[in-house]
Amino acid sequence: MFPTPIAKTGPLTRRFYMISLPVALILWLLPLIAVLLTSVRSAGDINAGNYWGWPTQWNLVENYTAIFTSSPIGQYLFNSFKITVPTVIASVGLSCLAGFALGTYRFKANLFVFFVFIAGNFVPFQILMVPVRDLTLKLGLYDTVTGLVLFHTAFQTGFCTLFMRNFIKALPFELIEAARVDGASEFVIFRRIVLPLMRPAIAALAVLIFTFVWNDYFWAQVLVQGDSAMPVTGGLKSLNGLYVASWHLVSAGSIVAALPPVAMFFLMQKHFIAGLTLGATKG
Repeated sequence: MFPTPIAKTGPLTRRFYMISLPVALILWLLPLIAVLLTSVRSAGDINAGNYWGWPTQWNLVENYTAIFTSSPIGQYLFNSFKITVPTVIASVGLSCLAGFALGTYRFKANLFVFFVFIAGNFVPFQILMVPVRDLTLKLGLYDTVTGLVLFHTAFQTGFCTLFMRNFIKALPFELIEAARVDGASEFVIFRRIVLPLMRPAIAALAVLIFTFVWNDYFWAQVLVQGDSAMPVTGGLKSLNGLYVASWHLVSAGSIVAALPPVAMFFLMQKHFIAGLTLGATKG
């Protein structure tokens, strides 16, 4: 049912694996390496067609300084934090409560409500562009940080609830029953018994949602027009000139924009891996 571990395969398969893995890794990293090299090139290098060669001039300080002096990228980064952090807190918090209810309470509409949360994940978000934009205009939430936070929270809560409900379902139900027999209220059970056991799942989900929302570009273009609420993914276009594309600045801005989710992953790496692999092994 499961793939055979590489250590137990034949010599030919192991040799093929040892050769193909570095090749696949290089191919996967090639675009990232190209962006990193472009971020330290000069504009003359790019105009001369030196896209993949070694930079003739290293403009590391000049390019990374220019993105902060020639555009409001600092404001865009701050907007991204104002959008992403509340969204992570709200979506993870709501999914913990919904997952606890769907995972521990037995009622007739349990599966139906759970399927409603799941169904939202299968709706292509592009078809929601017009109705969501019209709704934000009617509610006065268009071109605001609040509008983006509310939309992302609503859109991400379905996936978070699916994740949390399945995680709570795998917890030993005897702990909850024992607490109920002892007279503990449902809130006490959730706060003192279930919530501490959910920490690996919460950490893993927080990293995922932070990355999803931070890297969003589509809704930043649909629901935001000015600079006051524009996140960094949508604001990178301001690094281009009116008639000339400043790809060295766009690349430098892209590297800066990618640092927060990468830093969060490395800070939460231990909890992230624990949350994803919990229950994956026997014992």
